[in-house]
Amino acid sequence: MAHSYVALRSPSTFPRLNTSIFDHKFTSRSSHSLFLSPPFNPLSPRVLKASNSSEKFRRTSNVKTLHCDGFGTPRRNDRSSIWSNRFPVSISRNGLSLHVLKRKFQASLRSESTSNSIVTPPGQQSEIIFVGTGTSEGIPRVSCLTDPVKICSVCKKAAEPDSKNRRLNTSILIRFNGSSGIHNLLIDAGKFFYHSALRWFPTYGIRTIDAVIITHSHADAIGGLDDLRDWTNNVQPSIPIYVAKRDFEVMKKTHYYLVDTSVVLKGAAVSELQFIIIDEEPFSVHDLKITPLPVWHGRGYRSLGFRFGNICYISDVSDIPDETYPLLEDCELLILDALKPEGSTPTHFGLPRALDEVRKIQPKRTLFTGMMHHMDHEEVNAYLLKLKDSEGLDVQLSYDGLRVPINI
Repeated sequence: MAHSYVALRSPSTFPRLNTSIFDHKFTSRSSHSLFLSPPFNPLSPRVLKASNSSEKFRRTSNVKTLHCDGFGTPRRNDRSSIWSNRFPVSISRNGLSLHVLKRKFQASLRSESTSNSIVTPPGQQSEIIFVGTGTSEGIPRVSCLTDPVKICSVCKKAAEPDSKNRRLNTSILIRFNGSSGIHNLLIDAGKFFYHSALRWFPTYGIRTIDAVIITHSHADAIGGLDDLRDWTNNVQPSIPIYVAKRDFEVMKKTHYYLVDTSVVLKGAAVSELQFIIIDEEPFSVHDLKITPLPVWHGRGYRSLGFRFGNICYISDVSDIPDETYPLLEDCELLILDALKPEGSTPTHFGLPRALDEVRKIQPKRTLFTGMMHHMDHEEVNAYLLKLKDSEGLDVQLSYDGLRVPINI
């Protein structure tokens, strides 16, 4: 199924947004922010279909949700709809003033002049970077480090800056060569995302974020959305967020000011985000096909894993539905939730259950993620290494900052 976008009715006098002409001001009558199509690629003349109308562009409303099978341009006789092929724009009822347009245009220029092609040589091997591999609270825990009686050996080790037991919120970055160059796709931006980015982005030469894909709407997956303002204020004009509708409904409450920017005071520079609604059907980002992997993350709570190429990522799972297993066939690299060394919890696999799933899915290689402070990196990996001799299982714990070359 196609993604959902929001288009806008505007006076025909509004200038084309892919030029440096900023001499008009437009005020929408809508009480909500309006998001335009993300320009991942040059826009192609494809037909846009209104979700609640047989007309391509219904003229009875200022705001319309659109579905398309790609990124499109308005029909020649429909100049009242604005689609930017240079940079995306969000417009609130307070209007889009001259200085806002200038800021977006300048950010667009900065983004182009400091693109990843400068710090990442063309033709570089695609890779996965583990931005974080820990639980919601992170490791080490403050409570462990301040306990005067009980010593937590894992947290004590994690207090050392370069320890592989030092873990922040689970997240990966997919860095791949697309048709238009190097792209950075982030899966989840949790509470500690900015701290992870401070540690790994400069180290690995990561500047832009081309998209964020959300697994679920818990704080360890979306708590860092506000911190994306550093990118949209200083590096690039906006960031598209791919999110399931149920999780977008949560964001309307937890991050209401990012969804409806009309509530933001003038001069406040919050994150410029484009929310793109996905379902459980495959979608593409920069020509990379991504297949959602529906799983349960507690009773009645749906979370998404994602498959890209022959790589499967499932970070938050308590059970895998039968209908998801066919999507995991021929998996070469499985990245899977494994919270603790013993039994599972109501919301996460423990290591024994995770290993059982590995035996069932039969990937060529598995890296576990989402580990709590009972999982000592060296000790657990030593145990897992023995499984390669006894069962032929190639399984290990991942760690923050791990880079894995991939082919997609």
